[in-house]
Amino acid sequence: MTTLTLAYPESTVHEATAAAIIRVLEANDIEPEVVTGPKSILATMLKNQEIDLYVSAWLPDEDAALLTPGVTPLGTLFHPEICCCIPGEEGAYTSLADIAQAGPELSRTIITPASLLPHMEKVLDAYGLAAAGFTLAPSPDAEAIAALNTVLTRGELAIMPLYQPCFLFHVGGFRILTDPKKALGNEQTARLLLRQGLRDELEQDLVDELDELMLSAKIISAMDYAMHVEGMSADEAAEAWQRGRLLPR
Repeated sequence: MTTLTLAYPESTVHEATAAAIIRVLEANDIEPEVVTGPKSILATMLKNQEIDLYVSAWLPDEDAALLTPGVTPLGTLFHPEICCCIPGEEGAYTSLADIAQAGPELSRTIITPASLLPHMEKVLDAYGLAAAGFTLAPSPDAEAIAALNTVLTRGELAIMPLYQPCFLFHVGGFRILTDPKKALGNEQTARLLLRQGLRDELEQDLVDELDELMLSAKIISAMDYAMHVEGMSADEAAEAWQRGRLLPR
């Protein structure tokens, strides 16, 4: 059995994505040795060829720094998106362009996942939200997502900066605000990254299978929900997805 080193950043979304890839590798008689940690450390390891396979890079913008010489992107797993949402599936606010004129019923504190802070700073600037009294309250991603889940559960009216996929998109109960000025950036593509030379070392059938694998943000959100809410491991969530148990057919 061939062994490969597979790495993913520390988040349940990346863990869920990696679990789906691991099942493909194992079905092709490859045993993955899993490494996880901060993205900055994994980036150095990938550059130094200490990692065979990185899951997953959000390109072309979010993880462009990972594309060092020799690193090969592969596949189209799903399309991540950074967005601002607001509780309720109907309401007066449909666009970020509306928010500066919002009444006092809309909280001026924006709980912000740390990884989205640069994006949200652009949003405040582009739409004049700081002048309208809005402030960012950043915290580590997991803490911020948990706090936003509480906002949603309580039915509070607040801006919710989120990345999709995320388990909250499986929960629903909110809507995405349009971003006419593209302050949050464009839709990305989640891709695998192969260290230099790995593509030529793998069987072509496996390369083709990985290149053609499409998961979708909806699937990863459902897997993330299974892990966060239903207590499944990433492997159990991946198996449930393969068996058609996570989403209605």
